[in-house]
Amino acid sequence: MAQAMKVEEQTNQLLAAVAPEDFAFLAPHLELVALTRGQVLYEPGDVIHYAYFPHRAVISLVNVLNDGRTVEVGVFGRGAVMGLLSASTTRESFGRYVVQMSGSASRIPVDRLEEVRNARPKLRQLIAGYGKVLLAHTFQLLTCNAVHPVEARCCRWILMLHLHLGQDTLPLTHEFLAEMLGVQRSTVSAVTKTLQTAGLIRQNRGSITVTDWTGLEARTCECYGRILHIYRRLLRPTPDLPQDRSQP
Repeated sequence: MAQAMKVEEQTNQLLAAVAPEDFAFLAPHLELVALTRGQVLYEPGDVIHYAYFPHRAVISLVNVLNDGRTVEVGVFGRGAVMGLLSASTTRESFGRYVVQMSGSASRIPVDRLEEVRNARPKLRQLIAGYGKVLLAHTFQLLTCNAVHPVEARCCRWILMLHLHLGQDTLPLTHEFLAEMLGVQRSTVSAVTKTLQTAGLIRQNRGSITVTDWTGLEARTCECYGRILHIYRRLLRPTPDLPQDRSQP
């Protein structure tokens, strides 16, 4: 079990970037948990008790409107920690944190993480760098949703999901993409059909396989390259970022 835990922890790029002497202070408080698609970790206003470092899961932060519709405002995968920034301010969730892709994560009580962060300067610096990444990523995401066409945004979402999961076949449905992009399912179906006809993706029931990453990057907007640039500039210890051909 301990060996399995160690392997999973190395999947999260932030945990992998923690200095060994600092990780020794974190490890006793980390708990390996399984997250299932659709699981709600926090609703708006809930007190945040745990921060999550996803390994093989993707978590979205969505804003819940009065009519029940949701709009994605943040996404957390293997290069992220979820819940820490909210817990560091009001201790209340800004929105709904919902698991979009099933997988594992390490969770830690936010009180313990705060204690270790305050006591370990290198860890404090790493988490501060991630906070800048998250804010810049959110800024770019909001800009993208406001000004770029659906096809480019869809390509960006698929590329970013690959960044979070590190695999070519992605567990994506049209319904899920429509919810994340804030458009009708029929719009997503038309876009993915165009991408498949162009030989960029292959659609199967419940999944999309990318067959031409270079071609897909060429069809996305500048936001994908800018987001990668943000990660490289502000979070240099993070490994495994793909080569960026659209960097400004």
